[in-house]
Amino acid sequence: MFKDRVEAGEKLAEAVAAKGPFENPIVLALPRGGVPVAYEVARRIKAPLDVIIVRKLGAPFNEEFAIGALVEGNPERVLLNEEAVYRLGVDKSYLDQVVAREREELHRRQKLYRGSQNPLEHLEGKSVILIDDGIATGYTMKAALAAIREQNPATIVVAVPVAPQDTLPEMERLADRVVVLETPEPFWAVGAHYERFDQTSDEEVIDLLEKAKSELGEEEK
Repeated sequence: MFKDRVEAGEKLAEAVAAKGPFENPIVLALPRGGVPVAYEVARRIKAPLDVIIVRKLGAPFNEEFAIGALVEGNPERVLLNEEAVYRLGVDKSYLDQVVAREREELHRRQKLYRGSQNPLEHLEGKSVILIDDGIATGYTMKAALAAIREQNPATIVVAVPVAPQDTLPEMERLADRVVVLETPEPFWAVGAHYERFDQTSDEEVIDLLEKAKSELGEEEK
């Protein structure tokens, strides 16, 4: 159980730093909740911080259950949970609708968080540390990993404070290393393992990205 995302980030930062040093590292967070966690890691290992924007595709009548994910890139990628789509009888019309809605939000966040810049274009040969505040089904993380892997990074490390044990084999297959602090059983939801799990705002994301940029600049002087 973590007090909040800051405490989780501080603890995760120590665990990630112990796996280093990393050659040419960059920390990528899944916004919004992953950013406060990733900020602490980026500060600890003195790496630039950015975001990779992924939108969960929610199931009909239960948007919290992921039937897939949409991830930014050129082109954008849709990763579907084919088994869930079939089992729930999700039709093409619904999929088109949910993808269009989440694509609109993805574009809004791209513009708001970093304008026209795209970190996916500058990952070749880098050590990418991919961070969220936790893993539930793993579909947003898998979509991010697929997009990152296409850019030929030197290595990819998935780092999260909490995840269910049964998601780890897939993460270990897709990433080069996985750092997870807690794997509680039973696993109910990511937020259940935090005392405080308020929604992270756009303003907080922008502030932490700017703060990280400023601090890294000062370190390099």
